[in-house]
Amino acid sequence: MRILLIEDDLDLARRLMAALAEAGFAVDHAADGDTGRILGETNDFEAVILDLGLPVMSGLEVLKAWRRAGVDTPVLVLTARDAWTDRVEGLNAGADDYLGKPFQSAEVVARLRALTRRAAGRAQPELVRGDITLDPSAGQVRLKGKAVDLTARELMVLTYLMHRTGRIVSQGELADHVYALDDTRESNTIEVYVGRLRKKLGKDVIRTIRGLGYRMEG
Repeated sequence: MRILLIEDDLDLARRLMAALAEAGFAVDHAADGDTGRILGETNDFEAVILDLGLPVMSGLEVLKAWRRAGVDTPVLVLTARDAWTDRVEGLNAGADDYLGKPFQSAEVVARLRALTRRAAGRAQPELVRGDITLDPSAGQVRLKGKAVDLTARELMVLTYLMHRTGRIVSQGELADHVYALDDTRESNTIEVYVGRLRKKLGKDVIRTIRGLGYRMEG
């Protein structure tokens, strides 16, 4: 899943990006509010981590601008501010969750997973499609109860497709959601990952819709 992190504390941003990457997220980073605002309006992210105390444009202004523009991406607000009024102001502006500094990276990851589950209309942490069970928090996949080893990128492709079972997903859309902006992309990598998933999970699990993309069967 592709996440946008808007945080001006570069040490904190690096730690969060490392924890998120380890948890299987592709992360784009902006160090000021205006750059983050533009990225959020011009790219499709599963969720955003937004600091309120940003240079150039505050996190609260960014959030309000997104909601006015119709950007409904789930937003987890981070802030060092302790006053309950700041929390209320952020939530009223359109934030979906709130976490005060200092915090543990594991809690950020858990809250992001909860946000994306709610956005997809799911309450259960596991995804189940036919004989396949995916536990995103543990990064584990089972086929008919037996564990299946996947690479990090294979897991990201499978997770995205399982969230959109029955829907056609183009190669471009898949690439946009499993790679960050500065990741190196090769033209056939998505096709390679889909081929590997078919070998590990069954050739009929992911269908190719000629000229359009892929569809995960339920």
